[in-house]
Formats: sequence, C-alpha cells, structure tokens
Amino acid sequence: MREKRPIIALDFPTYEAVAEFLAQFPKEEKLYLKIGMELFYAEGPQIVKQLKVQGHQIFLDLKLHDIPHTVESAMKVLAGLGVDMTNVHAAGGSEMMKAAKKGLIEGTPMGQPVPKLIAVTQLTSTSEAGMKKDQNIQTSIQSSVVHYAERVAFSGLDGVVCSAQEVGLIKQATNANFVCLTPGIRLKNKEQADQKRVMTPEEARAIGSDFIVVGRPITQAENPLQAYREIFESWNREV
Repeated sequence: MREKRPIIALDFPTYEAVAEFLAQFPKEEKLYLKIGMELFYAEGPQIVKQLKVQGHQIFLDLKLHDIPHTVESAMKVLAGLGVDMTNVHAAGGSEMMKAAKKGLIEGTPMGQPVPKLIAVTQLTSTSEAGMKKDQNIQTSIQSSVVHYAERVAFSGLDGVVCSAQEVGLIKQATNANFVCLTPGIRLKNKEQADQKRVMTPEEARAIGSDFIVVGRPITQAENPLQAYREIFESWNREV
C-alpha cells in the first residue's frame, strides 16, 4: 500500500513563521500542508503559490459558505492557484455545493487535475450539546454528520471533513471511495486542546480515514521533524 502523508496544519500568522517552521525539514521532503483562514487572510494567494513552487501539496481550508453564485466565482479563483484540495460548509446546501464544484472545474487550468472538494459536516470542536443549543439540530451529532455526508455525496463532491468516530457510518451511507478527512488527531497521552472528538493516527487508519490533519502536535513540538516522523509512521502502520 502506498504510504500516506499526514496533512500538517500551518497554524501560523505569517509566511516568515511558516518558512522558519519548514526550515526544520529536509528540503527534499515534500509535505502536504493545510493553509487556513488566518494565514491565507494575512498573506493572500501568494502563500499558496510560494508553497506550491517548493513542491508541497496544499489543502486550502477556507470553509466557504455563501450564496451559490459567490461560492462558484470564488472557487474559480482558488482552482487557478493550483491547490490540491479545498472545502465548503455542507450547511450551505446542495445548490451551493454543486456551484462550488462547477467553479472548481471551470477554474482549473487545462491539463491540471481538478482539486478535491470536500465539505465540513460538524466541526470537531462541536459537542452534541452545543450543536443542539446553538444550531437547534435536535438529533444526535452522528445523525447530523451522516445526513450532511449523504447530501455532500448527492451534490457530487469528493468527501467530507469529519471526526474519525463517524467515518464508518459515513462510508456505509455513501461509498467506499467517498473521502473522509479527519482533523483532531493526537498521539496517545497528548493534549486535546479545543478538539472534542479526537483519535490517534492508528485509530483513524483502522476506522478508514483517508486523510488526517495534525497541527499543534507537530507545529508546537520541540522537534517538529521527529514529531512528524512519529505521526507519519503511526499513520502508515499496519493495524
């Protein structure tokens, strides 16, 4: 089986901080990096171009959620940056998600692959009690996630962002090739921080996650390269 790279969440405020972090890795080491709102809003599209030139894969995590026309237009722009994956909020609805996919396809330069498009179901920082109180969704959080996943698949997207705890149910409700990207990954005995629903890399692999996202356990480690290697090996270990 081909080895999988964990996606590193670049939770930094500037490109300078990113460059300092990446300098701790061998130059020949090509990584899969997540650019979130803070970094993208601070540095703009140039941050994507700089990291792509260095040979890294990019998951652009902006979680678009707006009217279909606006999201479609935005996705045309993002596709032109050469990102490998990006996302929307499933709560935006099927029409919006279909428009996002259309924008990505139309904005992808000829000869390049269309970026993967996934959707956020429920944030891993969301508890069931919080979902019921703040969103007035009076089902279980698993039921909410599976329902969103079904709508994402119906809309033609590649998959979802979800807790590893929901991967099995999502695969059953959609299909085996439906992508499940799992944030909130921690090694055993590590701080959970603001994530409520977390798993280890081994557990995520065993349950069928296709991608994992790891932030602070790598970016705030005393030795980021060593931490990355440990998570990489754990993620690729046969279970």
